[in-house]
Amino acid sequence: MRSLTGQILTGRWFMVFASFLIMSAAGATYMFGLYSNVIKTSLGYDQSTLNLLSFFKDVGANVGVLSGLINEVTPPWVVLVIGAVMNFGGYLMIWLSVKGSISRPQVWQMCLYICLGANSQSFANTGALVTCVKNFPERRGVVLGLLKGFVGLSGAIMTQIYYAVYGGDDPKALILLIGWLPAVISFAFVRTIRLMKIVQQSNELKVFYNLLYMSLVLAGFLMIIIIVQNLFQFNRAEYVVSAAVVLILLSLPLVIVIKEEIIMWKKKRSQASSSSLFFFFCFSFTVENKTNVFRAPDRGEDYTILQALFSLDMFILFAATIFGVGGTLTAIDNLGQIGLSLGYPSRSTSTFVSLVSIWNYLGRVVAGFVSEFLLRKYKFPRPLMLTLVLLLSCVGHLLIAFGVSNGLYFASVIIGFCFGAQWPLLFAIISEIFGLKYYSTLYNFGSVASPIGLYVLNVRLAGHLYDKEARKQLAALGRKRVAGEGLNCTGVECYKLAFLIITAGTLFGCVISFILVLRTRKFYQSDIYSKFREVAVVSETEMDLASSGIDGPATKSTAPSGTAVLKTEEEREKEREVDGN
Repeated sequence: MRSLTGQILTGRWFMVFASFLIMSAAGATYMFGLYSNVIKTSLGYDQSTLNLLSFFKDVGANVGVLSGLINEVTPPWVVLVIGAVMNFGGYLMIWLSVKGSISRPQVWQMCLYICLGANSQSFANTGALVTCVKNFPERRGVVLGLLKGFVGLSGAIMTQIYYAVYGGDDPKALILLIGWLPAVISFAFVRTIRLMKIVQQSNELKVFYNLLYMSLVLAGFLMIIIIVQNLFQFNRAEYVVSAAVVLILLSLPLVIVIKEEIIMWKKKRSQASSSSLFFFFCFSFTVENKTNVFRAPDRGEDYTILQALFSLDMFILFAATIFGVGGTLTAIDNLGQIGLSLGYPSRSTSTFVSLVSIWNYLGRVVAGFVSEFLLRKYKFPRPLMLTLVLLLSCVGHLLIAFGVSNGLYFASVIIGFCFGAQWPLLFAIISEIFGLKYYSTLYNFGSVASPIGLYVLNVRLAGHLYDKEARKQLAALGRKRVAGEGLNCTGVECYKLAFLIITAGTLFGCVISFILVLRTRKFYQSDIYSKFREVAVVSETEMDLASSGIDGPATKSTAPSGTAVLKTEEEREKEREVDGN
């Protein structure tokens, strides 16, 4: 028997807690609005160049196919280490560039630096989030909602830490913080994040709900402190206190983790003392191997990578994501410039970013937990919820387009919520339709649509129209732009046409998403998690036999404790190969 400390540190719930911490520092790309202006002014960029930089940031953050492929053949700690190194290296070079510590880099070099640093986010997501989904396959919606929720909160969390450590007066220091903090956290938990044998626990959903309540307390405090900081000028000591409270609330899930691991430890001790060895049934699934790329298996079975990528369902998801995520991300990345053009005070930028961060979190947890509840109780399909979220985001885009008085605060809330809600829905739909066997790769492929949409809507559309209006305003003043001078635009017209077009594109995404609703309605009316429930029934039966001292029939797999253990995907695959031979 391992010690209680060993049980806690190597347990599945401590792994979930470690994933929370990694995710809470993995959303630096959503803070671009806080430090984008210092890059623009330090390096003399116009808005199109800044948006090009933003595009490469999101290419890095969302094109994670490489991390997915690496995760297919290596343990998760390898992915986390690679991501930590990339994060520190990329943002360190950006920090050195804006400080003038190195010679001014070319635009392509800055694009490379930010792409490298942002790509670490996909490595963190793949290493931690995908591992958690595989360890809790029947709770994937809940797991995705919670973990993606902490990514959404990370902007507000890191902002509070930045205020406490650096005082909040130096945006360049924020870039440095974004470089070293996520790397330190990833290195701290590289051995904690790992694939485990799937253990059925009767109160599993209750534990996740308790973790949700604690995260809601954290989000509520962040919302309150942001409002207070916007109304009153904080000094350094007050920032330190607020950051300390954030860190305490972030650590609260440890209480639940320790409690659950103590229960598991006591159960193992009790059952180990009554018998030295029990035999358990292990339930495995044999899915027909279909090698034809264009003859995919039924929805819910394990698709190969090519079968999934060439399916019409994936194409529809991809297209809807281009408009949905691309539009909301365009708004998020331009919040700072939108606020300045509409005449908001410069310190409101941090308020907008923090509001987006918190409602990004709420969107993720609501989409994860509510969609899971509605699916299980009412067979409400996740693609329909995705369609409704896309429709809601149009309201935020229109608030920006027409420059409604104080509307940017409401737009930040709506867009943050909708942006966050799309991700767990997208990733849950991918896992449900195409299976979990190659989820590491398919999960990351689903993210690729985001930078495509961002490039079209942000760089080619919003940035181009902003600069066009700015040049028109300069011409009206009888001025010409000086070399190295930033190009700035003021007024509603700076973004009006761009966001009207984005609204139209998002409505088109709604129509595409609804096509997927119609295509998958029969699938979501069935019991899509039945195979995992059959595993649980077998496991609970064997646990009852073990606890009563009756040996079950010997099978290929045994376990020395009274906890039902199921095979991992790797073990199942080996058995399939043996059976096939």
